[in-house]
Amino acid sequence: MHTYLPVLASTPLEPAAPATDARAAVDASAANTYTDVNALEGLKRNPNSPAALEALAGQVEALFLQMMLKSMRDASTGDPLASNEMGMYQDMFDKQVALTISQHHGLGLGTLLRRSLSDRAGASAPSTPPPRGAAPQPVPPASPATAGIAGTPAQFVAEVLPTIRRTAAALGVHPLGLLAQAALETGWGQRMPRNADGSPSLNLFGVKADPQWRGARAPATTVEFAGGVASRQRTAFRAYGSLEEGAGDFARLLAGSPRYREALAAGADPQAYVERIGRSGYATDPEYANKLSQILNGDTLRAVLGPRMAAL
Repeated sequence: MHTYLPVLASTPLEPAAPATDARAAVDASAANTYTDVNALEGLKRNPNSPAALEALAGQVEALFLQMMLKSMRDASTGDPLASNEMGMYQDMFDKQVALTISQHHGLGLGTLLRRSLSDRAGASAPSTPPPRGAAPQPVPPASPATAGIAGTPAQFVAEVLPTIRRTAAALGVHPLGLLAQAALETGWGQRMPRNADGSPSLNLFGVKADPQWRGARAPATTVEFAGGVASRQRTAFRAYGSLEEGAGDFARLLAGSPRYREALAAGADPQAYVERIGRSGYATDPEYANKLSQILNGDTLRAVLGPRMAAL
């Protein structure tokens, strides 16, 4: 969900005052009440300072919370005995509550805004030339945010379909079920755990590196579920030299464990495969089967495969 926040676009930031000007100091905690409108004027003198960004993000989150609280009150039946004065005091109370919650990072929106504003401030900050005669500093190589093998679902299917078909034939299942699983695990080939050099791990099915694994490993942060509660964890995944090697390892994993016997017994029924692999505990996500089913029966897969879908 994208929330349009006009305050970011309509509030120009003036140039920072010289460092020797004592007014440049920013007190980010100055605006403790919603009525203190002028408390943020000092932010304009040094808009890229961490304190200024902290205060600005908190104010934006407070505005968002105010809108939420107002909508909640408008949707309620209300008190028929309430006066106009009572409504005014409720509005004042809501505004102060919103500001207080935002200062304690209640919703997390302010944290996201602070990161975004900090990144923009860092990118726009002028670079300081090195001292005369100083050796140039090496520029670290760029590291991609994600490591993938395709930019679109069509590219992904074209890249992996031959491997998927051979793996499905070896397991005795329909390739569409495996294709949907690979699409879910890799985000249609756009994200995979990275090797140390930034290259993709070529792990199509999200196979983790257990203690028995003796091959290469690619660490990544994942969302795992325990007792229905999600948490972020740093997990090591298996890394392969080719898609074929990774798919073969996945096939051995399924064929060698009684846990996946029912999934493999689905045979030519891809819908049965995704439902049973979801129940097998292959992933900790309780919605794993539903997500696979959505991809299997979704418009994206049908559009990409076209007439080839019936021939698989």
